[in-house]
Amino acid sequence: MRYVAAVAELAFLMAAGFLAGVVGYVTGLASLVSYPALLLAGLPPITANVTNTVALIPVGIGSATQARASLTYDRRLVGLLVAAGAGGLLGAVVLLLTSASTFEAVVPYLVAVASLLLLCQPLIRRMSGHRDIPGILPIAVFVIAIYGGYFGAGAGIIFLAVSLIATSQTLWQATLFKSVLLAASNAVAAVVFVIFGSIDWTAAAVMGVGCLAGGWVGPPLVAKLPATPLRIAIAFAGFGLAIWLAFR
Repeated sequence: MRYVAAVAELAFLMAAGFLAGVVGYVTGLASLVSYPALLLAGLPPITANVTNTVALIPVGIGSATQARASLTYDRRLVGLLVAAGAGGLLGAVVLLLTSASTFEAVVPYLVAVASLLLLCQPLIRRMSGHRDIPGILPIAVFVIAIYGGYFGAGAGIIFLAVSLIATSQTLWQATLFKSVLLAASNAVAAVVFVIFGSIDWTAAAVMGVGCLAGGWVGPPLVAKLPATPLRIAIAFAGFGLAIWLAFR
């Protein structure tokens, strides 16, 4: 009986990982699925948080492998990946040195503001003359990655909002771009957690397999969806996440 329960729990985590991979790629809200699933599996909050960071790395790997031909954001992509990795490193260190509740009061506002920016993105782009704003991108990526390494819920939607506002990328391109930056941030944070944190490796591995498959499915799915309704749906999903984070 105990064996059946263990198998059922692993199947649940893999299914949750697949759903998180798809949702995470399409909306940037993977943690809305994966983090509660890890809590339901019985992991303590801090362990669930660091395990979640490790498990979500394959989303970016799967999506980048599926749509690698579209990753042509010139040489700036390398610098942005470095910024994402550095931010993820700092965020992970802060998490290990401080209480997990330190930023809890601020997080819902960050996600809500990102959702509002995403909703208003066409207006903001018109006001900017549809010009790229490359100067703010490395700084924004670094700051968002700090949050991603620290807690992570909603980091994807914040990356997405900044990408759409600061560059002329389409929603499809920005979604892939966001996924790769988030993977870089999570990967570096994961190294810190491997050395100093408490990771449930079984849960991370099983959920990671599901996330890899979900990330692979994500790019062709987004390519078939209409951009404007999808952007609005992502924004309102972000508002929902902000409300959940505020009152959970």
